[in-house]
Amino acid sequence: MDKIVIENTLKEDIVNFSLPRYSKLTGASLFLEQTVELINSWLKPLGVIELTSSMVSNYVKQRIIPSPIKKQYGQEQLAYLVFVAIAKTVAPLEDIKMMIDMQKQTYSVQEAYDYLCKELENVLQYIFGNKDCLEEVGETNSELKELLRNMIITIAHKIHFVKYLELVKSQMIGE
Repeated sequence: MDKIVIENTLKEDIVNFSLPRYSKLTGASLFLEQTVELINSWLKPLGVIELTSSMVSNYVKQRIIPSPIKKQYGQEQLAYLVFVAIAKTVAPLEDIKMMIDMQKQTYSVQEAYDYLCKELENVLQYIFGNKDCLEEVGETNSELKELLRNMIITIAHKIHFVKYLELVKSQMIGE
């Protein structure tokens, strides 16, 4: 598999990636296993991110995400879990918790989550070569927004790196 074939494969893998927006999370009231399965299905195209039930329970115990209500996870928990699952690929949990605490002081969960979705999709399409430039996402400029954008760029590069190496490895095994 040559470089052009690898790059085209990577482009195809990510071209249709999108996360559900906060409004689409409405009405969610899922038990732990259902929550883990749903979030993993959303993040599967990224290839490097997977939650487990014990991880989610740990995030609740450490107060990184809000506790479930009557053992059920709603839209707020789903939004935070998507962020934690993505962010943990490049940052330790104490830094993720700090970013969540900063977000709570500045943006609503819905604003922050929808920004995360749009910016992640924007950056992934750029890093994977489906766009020629990054778009400006969001209406405000803040330290938190810049910090999050830098984190997302790092995550996108890591996802690209891991997927690229997987394709090279599969080529080497196939030869």
